[in-house]
Amino acid sequence: MAPGELSHAIGKLSCNDENVLIDLNSSDDASVYKIDEHTAIVQTVDIITPVVDDPFYYGQIAAANSLSDIFAMGGKALTALNIVGFDACNQTPDVLQEILRGGESKIKECGGSIVGGHTIKTPEMLYGLSVMGRVDPDRIYHNNKPRVGDLLVLTKPLGMGILTTAIKADKLDKQKIMNVVNILAQLNYKASVAMQDFDVSACTDITGFGLMGHAMEMADNRVTLKFNHHAIPVMEEAKTFAAQGVIPGGSKSNQKYLEERVVFQTQKDILLFDAQTSGGLLIAVAEKDADALVERLKNEGYGYSAIVAEVCQKEALPIVVT
Repeated sequence: MAPGELSHAIGKLSCNDENVLIDLNSSDDASVYKIDEHTAIVQTVDIITPVVDDPFYYGQIAAANSLSDIFAMGGKALTALNIVGFDACNQTPDVLQEILRGGESKIKECGGSIVGGHTIKTPEMLYGLSVMGRVDPDRIYHNNKPRVGDLLVLTKPLGMGILTTAIKADKLDKQKIMNVVNILAQLNYKASVAMQDFDVSACTDITGFGLMGHAMEMADNRVTLKFNHHAIPVMEEAKTFAAQGVIPGGSKSNQKYLEERVVFQTQKDILLFDAQTSGGLLIAVAEKDADALVERLKNEGYGYSAIVAEVCQKEALPIVVT
């Protein structure tokens, strides 16, 4: 759903439990429930339709996407439930087995366990996870607490919405498809662990609302985020396809909803609004730690990591792109 539609849908829901530290009204990445002074449960759920043809890779990507919110909050994934929509009349059980095997491989990679799930019959395939994790109540990374003077680090390149649309249209060769798969299936787990060694004030993962949408939530009408357009990592092939008009509907909806809230001192770029699947983390870190964090991230396998923005005093609009 577009950001505006989702905000309207949940606008009248509320929660009054004092142990609920984060609920749906905060626009944070996951909910958090306090167990005791040292332990809280962090929960999230996400499902996606296939973004690649191979069922094993689809399972990996969907699982990485579902787990990402746990990592953005600074949590550790413990258990997960499979959520499956499947058309048994037109797909074989072997296809479902490969999807589940792919998902299991990712939850195991970060030390968690698949403990059950639920299936329904659907005309279009769906897969994802409901994930439960653990987090220290005093070390939760909110998505809207950046400090003025912090720098923003992005860990994965933009363009995945456009590239998965190109894959569905048979416009990418096998090697380029595998390049996309490897980025999409990469967990944000090691990036989450790495950032906890630095002076980080806020974190979110870039998914369906695109970079600008999630940056808007991070600014939270308290600060202005100033992005360096040339510093933002983008897949080169995505630029080509965007110029050809290969743009998913979700990215167009993001741009329509958000572009009037962004000051562009350079040419408008649909890639900044591109709806991502299993996107990277956007991390607000103290300026003194930013270079060291980027170096650590690259050493952990996040080769596209870059400093992309600065957190500034609030101006007329929450985001500026120069």
